[in-house]
Amino acid sequence: MSKNLTKRAEDYSKWYNELVVKADLAENSGVRGCMVIKPYGYAIWEKMQAELDRMFKETGHTNAYFPLFVPKSMFEAEEKNAEGFAKECAVVTHYRLKNDESKPGKLMVDPNAKLEEELIVRPTSEAIIWSTYKNWVQSYRDLPLLINQWANVVRWEMRTRLFLRTAEFLWQEGHTAHATKAEAIEESETMMHVYADFVENFMAIPVIKGLKTESERFAGAEETYCIEALMQDGKALQAGTSHFLGQNFAQAFDVKFANQDGKQEFVWGTSWGVSTRLMGALVMTHSDDNGLVLPPNLAPIQVVIVPIFKTDEEFDAISTVANELVTQFKKLRISVKYDNRTTQKPGFKFAEWELKGVPVRIAIGPKDLENGTFEIARRDTLTKEIKPKDGIVNYISDLLEQIQNDLFNRALDFRNTHITEVNSFDEFKDVLENKTGFISAHWDGTPETEEKIKDLTKATIRCIPLNRLEEEGKCIFSGSKSTGRVLFAKAY
Repeated sequence: MSKNLTKRAEDYSKWYNELVVKADLAENSGVRGCMVIKPYGYAIWEKMQAELDRMFKETGHTNAYFPLFVPKSMFEAEEKNAEGFAKECAVVTHYRLKNDESKPGKLMVDPNAKLEEELIVRPTSEAIIWSTYKNWVQSYRDLPLLINQWANVVRWEMRTRLFLRTAEFLWQEGHTAHATKAEAIEESETMMHVYADFVENFMAIPVIKGLKTESERFAGAEETYCIEALMQDGKALQAGTSHFLGQNFAQAFDVKFANQDGKQEFVWGTSWGVSTRLMGALVMTHSDDNGLVLPPNLAPIQVVIVPIFKTDEEFDAISTVANELVTQFKKLRISVKYDNRTTQKPGFKFAEWELKGVPVRIAIGPKDLENGTFEIARRDTLTKEIKPKDGIVNYISDLLEQIQNDLFNRALDFRNTHITEVNSFDEFKDVLENKTGFISAHWDGTPETEEKIKDLTKATIRCIPLNRLEEEGKCIFSGSKSTGRVLFAKAY
């Protein structure tokens, strides 16, 4: 099997695009800007969904589903949110087509089927959900309301890239309502930590937790918490956000409750979400010039067994041993595939599973049966070793855990060596151009300076780290007083 992947060092963007397609994760569809997620890619997303869903439920959340369409007047109710998403909205104006009499076999919009009110195809669901919450909340006894939905959304992007930015994408969005400000802030912080836990422990990607600046906040939020990751090309990727909405949406949709004294108050809200863009992060953080490298915790196939044989007798003998292995792996809940295809040679299979990022490969040939050994290959390091048959299943179970940890530590080392402190704008531009990564720099706290730096360098403030030290300094651009460093980077 020929991979023919562009080298990362030559063209990182092209390498990424080719890898997503050749590894059978996704492909462009017949609809501009929309993708088809293929079975192998969707299997990874399903594992992500399953783990996140478990974590949400463990923190007290339940799932629901809300409509895809939002009446325009409802969408406009929270002004900042509507303005923030206006340019990305797809709008439904008619509800019927009819035959075009001037062009037989063609259809046209029926001018008599215009909607009384236009419908927005949801770019996010705050409006429809908060209009629903108005009917669900009457008393403090109805709170907190902790709801999540798994859904698709549409944001009409002009420049698209598979997983990272598409006109339609899959995601989850949590929307919660609380009796107090403190509860809502605690919820926002809790979900940021849940996301960080998932991304670090399942995706093996280290993240920095922080707050967005005012200009980078979610439209309609009072505070946005985020987790930021660093890709191999030195660009940042926002891996998840959690928003403290204050009472903005409650006021816009008149969501009130009677407190314990019988007085009417507006509830306090949050929203939080991650999307299929995490698939892009997974690909870009770990993969190499040979293809995908998947952390075992999210790999659809954790172990693949490849037989090496010449005769039917050898194949049958190897298959007996391989099928026993499959049974043992399944007892340990390790996902395993015995690649018993007779239409492809072992070299083709090796290349295919390497491209698809299967963490561990076991090769079994006649000599292995004679010697009571197996050849074990690690995808992350591309190393091989011969191991005795006895105890091999437990050995590989431990090896999968080792690979998971090694991938995280490798990404952490890369991230840590790509956080650079600078004290002048010249240093800032030099690091941005020649080293890349996160740049830790003083900023005067004004959106004007933030915008000027962005215009000049295309770098944005990724976050104000939660654990940053308060220290006096001078803004690298304006020279004005600063109380602490923030992290800049170019980003996806």
